[in-house]
Amino acid sequence: MSTPLRILIATDSFPPVCGGSGWSTWELTRGLIKRGHHVEVVKVDAGGRRGVFQTHYDGIPVAEFCRPATKVPVVRNLQKNERLWPALEKYLHQRLRDGAFDLVHGQHAMTTVPSINAAAAAGVPAVATVRDYWPVCYWSDLIYDPQQSQLCPECTASMMTKCIRPRARAATPAAWTLIPYMRLNLQTKRRTIARAGAIIAPSHAITRDLRERAPEIAETPIYTIPNPVDMVPLDEIHATAKRPKDQPYLLYAGKLAPNKGVQFLLGAYAAAGVTWPLVVAGDGPMRAQLEAEARQRGIPMEVLGWISRNETLAWMRHAEVLAFPSYGPESLSRVLIEASALGVPIAAMDTGGTRDIIHHGLTGLLSKDPQGFAADLRTLANDDRLRAALGSQARIEAKSAFSAASVVERIEQVYRSLLEPRAA
Repeated sequence: MSTPLRILIATDSFPPVCGGSGWSTWELTRGLIKRGHHVEVVKVDAGGRRGVFQTHYDGIPVAEFCRPATKVPVVRNLQKNERLWPALEKYLHQRLRDGAFDLVHGQHAMTTVPSINAAAAAGVPAVATVRDYWPVCYWSDLIYDPQQSQLCPECTASMMTKCIRPRARAATPAAWTLIPYMRLNLQTKRRTIARAGAIIAPSHAITRDLRERAPEIAETPIYTIPNPVDMVPLDEIHATAKRPKDQPYLLYAGKLAPNKGVQFLLGAYAAAGVTWPLVVAGDGPMRAQLEAEARQRGIPMEVLGWISRNETLAWMRHAEVLAFPSYGPESLSRVLIEASALGVPIAAMDTGGTRDIIHHGLTGLLSKDPQGFAADLRTLANDDRLRAALGSQARIEAKSAFSAASVVERIEQVYRSLLEPRAA
């Protein structure tokens, strides 16, 4: 039997209040503990508190490292990065030394840079999970203009003048003066993750794009390992969840933000001629705009806001179709994995790592643009047999590819590949 490891996980996101990346970190933590390892979590909070607060979630010890950050753009990023990193690095170094941890695993943008630096100071390996584009895009999403369907081809000073414009608007000329800082911020992130013992990317798209856009990591091992998903509770929901609505409905689940393609959702719904009501499980900056557009178009839409994970999964289980218009480069959508595991027919935009989950015509339908997305919604709405076939095959493949037990074992193998040379 292999020797149990002591693992410190540093993360920006963790339950009970979090998105898909936080639940993926929780699944990893829980899976490692099930395999006999000792795991502790440090979660960074950029809310209003200051200090370190000890808590637990699901029996897992969690230290909340809190530093307040303003809501002022750029200044907030500076506080969550360059101002935060030295303090967090010092704290993580102390934890690694006092807890005799074997390694640290950084999970996100705020925590990965200080994790790697702290590990180097403590003389232990560091692993970095890169779930989106934060090392190669200041905004982490490759979107230089939400009104353009194309993504940013490369992060040059010239492209930065374009990506700043829709975000700064009237303040654009003044914001252009920040480009040197933005470029330095990205360089620091790339040079630091190049020093990790290993990088884990959750999809082939992230692996490919990191290789192409971050030459600094050319010599760093990158492993493509998906986010872990525990299939047992999903099987229970599939078998027992009651219908939350008597009539058929189309579901959108996720943040109401431009990178999620919410601006395309109602236009595609209308163009598809869908007659089912649209249910939205989520919230975000585009909610008011979405609700106003629905009223204008006369679309029967019900916005649930943020609801519990089990409630969301129950709505997902009984949806006729899951609409996934995301056009920002999804690393590996947890919504899509969970919907697939629940046997839900899916119409999705073909972006980022989505192809690792959805195989067109087999486990769902993929489209290149909003027009194709609308056509796929129409196809699914009018074909009961196709919906049943896609949902059934999606459920089979999701359980095979993303089961937490096998994914966590692969991540443990990465850990041991870094530790074994030290023991030799």
